[in-house]
Amino acid sequence: MGLLPPSFWSAIDSFVNWADSLGLPGLAVLSFTESFIQPIPPEVLTLPMFIANQGNPVMIFLIWSVVTFTSVAGAMVGWWFGKKLGRPLADRYIKPNHIARLDELIVRYGDAGIFIAAISPIPYKVLAWVAGMGEMDYRRFIIAGLWGRGLRFGIQAIAIGLWGDRLYDALTNPIVWIILSILLIVISIPAKKWWDGLLDEEE
Repeated sequence: MGLLPPSFWSAIDSFVNWADSLGLPGLAVLSFTESFIQPIPPEVLTLPMFIANQGNPVMIFLIWSVVTFTSVAGAMVGWWFGKKLGRPLADRYIKPNHIARLDELIVRYGDAGIFIAAISPIPYKVLAWVAGMGEMDYRRFIIAGLWGRGLRFGIQAIAIGLWGDRLYDALTNPIVWIILSILLIVISIPAKKWWDGLLDEEE
């Protein structure tokens, strides 16, 4: 963070506040642009929106719909950029290890690779660019993205928007925190090994 000037973070805060002031249209703009050009994840708006609308399933569904479909729409733009502008520009702005891993993710797993990236913290915009560079089938890319992003934001919608109060009560129990910590360790260790292994020589 220290490498970036204060004006950058000021602009980020202004953009988030502007999007927040618009409600669902602002969420749509943030989610759409995050999938191909800017670094702010949709969660900065979806999480407080889900919290504010607990017990209102219609609004929870609308928030989920907006963030899911606009996120995939933005990724479609990223796919087009990757196809038209290609690897030279990507090599200039994207870390080589990101490109190498995501290339291998798509080659090895195809649609499942897109799903994995869409639901995970892997930069979705980078994946979209790489998929476009490799000219992955556009329709398959969209469908896998809808499943992945839909599940990612759907889990948030259910956990926070519909079960928020009960989830909060559960998290005040130290035993729950212990169980969650153990699960996180159990999942993260093999996940990291798998992610690092994407750069290993193909079997």
